Amino acid sequence: MARGRARDKDGKPAGPARRASDRGHYGRLSRERVLTAALDLVDEEGLAALSMRRLGGRLGVEAMALYRYAQGKDALLDGLVEALYLELEERLSTGSVPEGSAAPEGSAAPDGAAWRDELHRIARSMYEVCLAHPHAVPLLSTRMLAVPLARRPLAVLKEQERVLALLRDAGLGQDRTAAVFRAFTGWVLGYISVELRAMVDNPEEEDPAFRLGLHRMPPQELPRLREIAVTLAVRGGPDGLDTGLDALLDRFTGD
Repeated sequence: MARGRARDKDGKPAGPARRASDRGHYGRLSRERVLTAALDLVDEEGLAALSMRRLGGRLGVEAMALYRYAQGKDALLDGLVEALYLELEERLSTGSVPEGSAAPEGSAAPDGAAWRDELHRIARSMYEVCLAHPHAVPLLSTRMLAVPLARRPLAVLKEQERVLALLRDAGLGQDRTAAVFRAFTGWVLGYISVELRAMVDNPEEEDPAFRLGLHRMPPQELPRLREIAVTLAVRGGPDGLDTGLDALLDRFTGD
């Protein structure tokens, strides 16, 4: 009888057999490589397509090989949130300046009124990250509803720390810092969610009304919504994000 493969204390293949199990189409696996592939899969096919089996097939490994990097579907979803925030951190740390936003030089917290410019830079960078990965955006809400603060990915917590530090360095007290932090987070994620909401009913239609499927909406019950739907279907863009953020900050920080 042929001898079975040698296993380590965790029951995984040992020696050369183990090394082969961790090597996929793109070389040796790592957490970063796994999360990148997962995000690519979601970008192309949506969240419903994500599974350990599908991801393993994409990487050229058995699904079980992925459990070293994500201990199940929920951990994989949290990893996608982590990947979005890591991309945000990369944009901010490399000095990438979204079009139309101000960016103070250096990595130190800005002084004086410049803290508002930095909040705008963070908001616009988050907007760009989310528009680049729209299918993953719902996770920014659903996973935060399911995962306690202390168990969230470090990349998420570090970004929250960045915003809180800006607010405290701006001279806001603890209560006002908490209020502005909640309002800032709610506005940015809410605005992005509205920007990405599904509007088009029939992409092949050229007429805006039929493209949006307004004929499906009862005119007697929804006259105002039907009237403004074509305008609502046009994204507000980063300028709309900025306008709302300024109004919010004026409300909380004005004398």
